[in-house]
Amino acid sequence: MDSFSFLKINSDSFPVLIFIAISIFSCNPKPVEKESERPNIILILADDLGFSDLGSFGGEIETPNLDWLASQGIRFTQFYNTSRCCPTRASLLTGLYNHQAGIGHMTTDTGQEAYRGHISNSAVTIAEVLKSSGYRTGMVGKWHVSNTVVQDTPEKQLAWLNHQEQHPLFSPIEQYPTNRGFEKYFGNIWGVVDFFDPFSLVNGTEPVLAVPENYYHTDAINDTASVYIREFTKQNKPFFLYVAHTAPHWPLHALPEDIEKYKDTYKVGWDAIREQRYNKLLDLGIIDKASYSLSERWGDELTWEENPDKEFDARAMAVHAAMIDRMDQGIGRIIETLRETGELDNTLIVFLSDNGASSESSMRYGPGFDRPSQTRKGEPIAYPVEKNVMSGPQTTFASIGQRWANVSNTPFRYWKMESFEGGTNTPMIAFWPKGINTEKGSISKQIGHVMDFMATFIDAAGAEYPSDFAGNKIKPIAGKSLLPVFQGHEREGHSILFNEHEGGRSVRTKDWKLVTLDASEPWQLYAIKEDKTETKNIAEDNPGIVAELDSLWQNWAKNNKVIPKP
Repeated sequence: MDSFSFLKINSDSFPVLIFIAISIFSCNPKPVEKESERPNIILILADDLGFSDLGSFGGEIETPNLDWLASQGIRFTQFYNTSRCCPTRASLLTGLYNHQAGIGHMTTDTGQEAYRGHISNSAVTIAEVLKSSGYRTGMVGKWHVSNTVVQDTPEKQLAWLNHQEQHPLFSPIEQYPTNRGFEKYFGNIWGVVDFFDPFSLVNGTEPVLAVPENYYHTDAINDTASVYIREFTKQNKPFFLYVAHTAPHWPLHALPEDIEKYKDTYKVGWDAIREQRYNKLLDLGIIDKASYSLSERWGDELTWEENPDKEFDARAMAVHAAMIDRMDQGIGRIIETLRETGELDNTLIVFLSDNGASSESSMRYGPGFDRPSQTRKGEPIAYPVEKNVMSGPQTTFASIGQRWANVSNTPFRYWKMESFEGGTNTPMIAFWPKGINTEKGSISKQIGHVMDFMATFIDAAGAEYPSDFAGNKIKPIAGKSLLPVFQGHEREGHSILFNEHEGGRSVRTKDWKLVTLDASEPWQLYAIKEDKTETKNIAEDNPGIVAELDSLWQNWAKNNKVIPKP
């Protein structure tokens, strides 16, 4: 019997059994001699975390455990994602551009090669490659790279979302994590979740039918990760663990004791916090004043003093902070588990965000598709468009909005979904005592991309990227290894990076960035080497450079079946 099969059905016992499982594995076990010195690999992904939310990246939020990893490893200041949840996950897991992996947009299958809404069979996942190389593989948290199964009518869909009906599959089962290289999986197949009672929660392939009263998804993700680590370390094999958090993605759900820590923090308003973060980023050496001017605050026509919703807005950002704080607490428990099992020094831990902070208004969306209208007990869920219900508890679905998202992404412009730096520049930390030779706490300005993790992990593990897998021809890897950076060298990285999402596009070279919010708008050009916050559009003065970069983008789009929104 699977040691964690209690998650499948008897989930009322979840906290007790998690505790028992952790206790069994935590009695100071004697470290097992590994078959080789190949490192364990843990990839931790936050969801909608802003560039400057972490303490070690300029934020006021308490993240001591992630800050410790940063102090012992490397922080990357020019590391790129693909601007939204599903596309970033597809690129990160496959070592390809997301369009090459089949997820150019979200999880709907359009029938077009780059927009199938799931990881295609011409791509291989990190888990599939490392498992083939002898690694144990596990995943906890948000999958969101498979087609979503929906019910026939909106009424049936809401009944399912509200836990009033049960259906066995949330996506085609062949697209589940356990069928893409992960031996073990506990988490949510879909993207948006109620943190206190998540929809699409599964253990392996079995739906979890109920959770206990005191369930909180961020804790469950981190603590299940620790349980997996203790099980994996009982064998003479290295392991790969993918920890995909849903925090701090909306809805703004957090525990009261965590919210309490930040109840007054954001009452000073958007400008004060943004200025504090900018100055701290400068002090930490993450940015420099010469090339990172503080961009204009979005929506600065409204001052904090004149804001009629100060109480709601300060609370919303406090809950956002509380969600990140709680995530960090659990990551601390993962670190402690590695220390107790003797695995910490030879474990490569990578942490990053899937995109910039979200400007989305979940309140305006209302119930439907992936958003419930009631709790399991039948309590109505408020979507407070008028900002008249405070965020935090299960009975609300709220988000931080555009102005706080802009603050979270200090010093950049814009946010999630956009190809500007506020959408695509991710805070990234790499920690590996036995494998990183640079000075502890160093900061790297070398350009990287989420598709580089496949090449990096293969390099570290001594594995091989296949040309064929499971009877399918596999596309050549697009990412490049970060190991030279870990060893203190200047690597031959990407001379050019591309992006596209919902018509937003970009081309990024060492010196230039061509970008637009939508395919119907003219390109904007920035001298990105000296204007990293994209404040001075110089397209009109440099038509030749615009034409050259546009041609490169068009060729990339054609080769990768990219269809920008007209």
